[in-house]
Amino acid sequence: MRVVFWVISCLLMFCGTVLAVERPEAKAALVNSNGQSVGEATLKEMSDGVKIQVKFSGLPPGIHGLHIHAVGKCEPPDFKSAGDHFNPYEVQHGMLNTQGAHAGDLPNIMVGSNGTADAEILAERITLGAGENSLFQRGGTSLVINATRDDERTDPLDDAGDHIACGVIESLPKASVNKR
Repeated sequence: MRVVFWVISCLLMFCGTVLAVERPEAKAALVNSNGQSVGEATLKEMSDGVKIQVKFSGLPPGIHGLHIHAVGKCEPPDFKSAGDHFNPYEVQHGMLNTQGAHAGDLPNIMVGSNGTADAEILAERITLGAGENSLFQRGGTSLVINATRDDERTDPLDDAGDHIACGVIESLPKASVNKR
C-alpha cells in the first residue's frame, strides 16, 4: 500500500512540474540619428517564427516602415551602415509583392500623436536558431525604422524614406519558457 501511495505521489508531483524548454531570445536597443534612445525590441523564438515586441518613444507620429537589415551596425546619423534588408533567399521586397518578401520585411508600425508605439509582430521568415534565415549571421543584423510608411510592394527600394532609428540585434543568454 505504501508503495502504491508513493508511486501515485511521485506521478502527481511530476505531472504538476513545469517542463522548461529553451527558446532563443534577443533584443535591440534603438537610437535615433542623434544617438538618443528611442526604445527597444525584444525577440523570442516561437514554434511558428520570431515574436518581436517593440516599445518606442520620441518618434514622429504616423506610419513608419520597420525592417531587419543584413548588417549589425547602426552608425548615426543615416544608419546606412546597417546595409540592405535581410534577404537570405534573394527574393523581391515587399510583404504584398507576389515575388517576395525579404526575410527582413516587417509590417509598418503606427506611432501615436504622443510619439510612442507599442506593437507585437510575428516574423515567420526568420529564426534566432541556426539556418540561412538566422538573425545571427556573421556580421550580425539590425532593426531599422524608416521615416515614412513602406508600401510593401516596391522593389528594389521600399520607398519608406530615410532611416530614423536603428538598433543592433543581440542574442540574450538562453532563457527557460514554461510549458505545460
